[in-house]
Amino acid sequence: MIPRYISNFDTKGLPQRETDFLIIGSGIAGLYTALKAKAFGTVTVLTKKKLKDTNTERAQGGIAAAIHSADSPALHRADTLEAGAGICNVDAVEVLVNEGPERVRELIELGANFDRLDGKLAFTREAAHSRRRILHAGDSTGEEIQNALAKSLSEDDKVEFLEFHIVIDLLTRDNVCYGALVRNNFTGEIVVYYARAVVLAAGGAGQVFENTTNPDVATGDGISMAFRAGASVMDVEFVQFHPTALYLPGAPRFLISEAVRGEGAVLRNIRGERFMPNYHPGAELASRDIVARAIRSEMAETGSSHVYLDLSPMAGEKVKKRFPTITKTCAQYGIDIANEMIPVAPAAHYMMGGVHTNLNGETSVKGLYACGEVACQGVHGANRLASNSLLDGLVFGYRIIEYCKDNLAKQQPDNRHFRNQEQMTWQIQTDTVRQKIKDLMWNKVGIVRDGYHLQKAVAELNELDEIMSYEASSAEDIEVINLITLSNLITKAALMRTESRGGHFREDFTLKDDVHWKKHIGLRRNSGGELVAFELEVS
Repeated sequence: MIPRYISNFDTKGLPQRETDFLIIGSGIAGLYTALKAKAFGTVTVLTKKKLKDTNTERAQGGIAAAIHSADSPALHRADTLEAGAGICNVDAVEVLVNEGPERVRELIELGANFDRLDGKLAFTREAAHSRRRILHAGDSTGEEIQNALAKSLSEDDKVEFLEFHIVIDLLTRDNVCYGALVRNNFTGEIVVYYARAVVLAAGGAGQVFENTTNPDVATGDGISMAFRAGASVMDVEFVQFHPTALYLPGAPRFLISEAVRGEGAVLRNIRGERFMPNYHPGAELASRDIVARAIRSEMAETGSSHVYLDLSPMAGEKVKKRFPTITKTCAQYGIDIANEMIPVAPAAHYMMGGVHTNLNGETSVKGLYACGEVACQGVHGANRLASNSLLDGLVFGYRIIEYCKDNLAKQQPDNRHFRNQEQMTWQIQTDTVRQKIKDLMWNKVGIVRDGYHLQKAVAELNELDEIMSYEASSAEDIEVINLITLSNLITKAALMRTESRGGHFREDFTLKDDVHWKKHIGLRRNSGGELVAFELEVS
């Protein structure tokens, strides 16, 4: 049973704030949406740690857009659909590839400094792209974009940034979202924020898994709070595992960008043998799910915990100039990437699924919108094409505001009293529970799945159900309840989908089954707190 709210409260006794747009999250989706929203009302941006603690800030490879003269939206569309393994929403892909170039040009006008060659924009290629269409800023593209957006918003008095504020729950009545219950993590104060539009841009959920490239903040908060509020989620069984994260004992799983392989690096097992040509004609440039499973297979066959990324096909100085952040990070651990191979292994990276939206970012709850990694309008299908994620946040964030400027919800003050007194008091042992979730999800719901282990995962998650009855009294408690909620959703959707497709691979159902499973799995919470599954046709 999944509770409607995870804390006890009565809004009549709490401080209350008003804003036109309440934006939850400060990555590319949240900041760009705020930039567009400020022309139509007041904006409040909430982020649970610092402004830059986002997946965007860690995005290395780049942003994909058909800007090069040798490229076209039609080619970008074809690559996106191919990567999506048959269940992309075609209309969403059309929007992404056709509106994307204009959004990227706008970033350049805002000051995003992408790499250039002889004065012209430089493009690289990543896995499953048929053209060099990835714009980049060294290997810190996300940081460059985030800085440009933050700078453009920094001196605007219509935009309020609140760091160290975590959303406990969304406030809804009769399937309308009125705002959010928010905890100030500095003071512990609970504040009610009412808004005419609530935009979820809360990012991903890599911390569900033991090994991830995501920062600590990526605990699936947006998907979980939306689900508790009655919003439908879709495609959550599709999790992308990045093939190449730095693997060193005691070191964080630092991402080694796909662009490294795009520039010519090759993968070798611990015997020094190149292996990707044995798995796919595209070799190192096959889609991420194929490369991740190939690495896992080589690790199993050789009894190793990692493989190696060999950058020797690239000139040493070119490597260091093109990938300065990777060079610096590896050097901290004694690895000279121009002369030594990098030990790597797969890690959880990106959620293709999320809160179900239409092409305007509307969820199934009126007044609640979603964009970026937290959202799912079907643009990524079963497997995201590399570097489409930053573009996704821009394109659909823009469309939310284009829709909202003429359709902002009218406040209904009489409906703005909310209370909950159903949660029991208890101090959750957050560290123990969090580690249990990460272990079971990595080992039983990871890169390769099967029915037996998925059933075991369901049983272990059921043992944690009691925690849902207790009040979340700290940011850590909130995150753990969100991790439990999302783990349940991922696991149950993965158990339902008895086929292999994109980022979802079942050893007991290894083939793609278009007859029965060329469709989306949707999940929602009913009024009794039970999880209800339903199917949506691919459009």
